[in-house]
Amino acid sequence: MGGPIALVETGDRIAVDTAAGALDLLVDPGPVTARGNARSRPGRPRERGVFAKYVATVGSASDGAVTT
Repeated sequence: MGGPIALVETGDRIAVDTAAGALDLLVDPGPVTARGNARSRPGRPRERGVFAKYVATVGSASDGAVTT
């Protein structure tokens, strides 16, 4: 959803700390900021078939994913 992993490019150095649940991008802030500004969220694919029915009738998981 736009966290640091979305800005990683081939050849970048990263540090992963699994115990702390952290990912650090070891790149100068300037290029990372430019990448973030240039990035746009991809469009959501159009649902069809059974998945479209599910999306239309089931609520958010945070609300219990109950049917509406």
